[in-house]
Amino acid sequence: MEIKVKVTTIYNCSLERAFKTPILCDVSKVHTGCGIMPKVTHCTNDEKWGKVGSNKKVFVAKSLSQKGGFASVDSILERSENKYWKIQVDDFQSWMLGFYKFVGEWRTTEINPNKTLVEYTYTLHSNIALLYPLNWLFAKLFWKKYMKHVIENIRQMAYNNEPYLFD
Repeated sequence: MEIKVKVTTIYNCSLERAFKTPILCDVSKVHTGCGIMPKVTHCTNDEKWGKVGSNKKVFVAKSLSQKGGFASVDSILERSENKYWKIQVDDFQSWMLGFYKFVGEWRTTEINPNKTLVEYTYTLHSNIALLYPLNWLFAKLFWKKYMKHVIENIRQMAYNNEPYLFD
C-alpha cells in the first residue's frame, strides 16, 4: 500500500534558498523531533551527500518510538537543480508500523524573485495488509502534522541563510 501526504506553502526567499536548504543544510535542524518522532542528532557516511545516488546513515535521540542511535538510511534518488529533490528513507532499525520505506519529494517553483512555492510530498510504503487502516491514520494525521513542523523548520533556516554543509 502506498499512502501519499502533501503539504504546500510559500517561502519568501530566493528559489535557490528554498531548494537547497532542506537537503544541503544541517538535518538535525530540519528534523527536531515532534511527539513520537525522535530528533535527528547527526549523520555519517555522508561525504557525497547532495548528489544523485548518494546516501547517509541517520542517527536519532532516544524517544518513545526509538531507542536512539542509528535509525535509517537516506538516499538521493533525483535532483533537478532549483526544481526538485526526490529522496528515499529506508533500512529502518526499529519497527515502523509495517512501513518499509518513505519516498520524499521537495518541489520548488519560483513565483517571483524572493517568493517560492514549495510542494512537500511523502509517499509511505507498507506491505502488511492487516495494518493498512493504522498506516492510513498514521500518515494522514500524525505524518502530515510532522511534515508541517519540518516545513516550518526549513522556512526559518532559509530565512536565516543557514549555511549549506554539502554541494
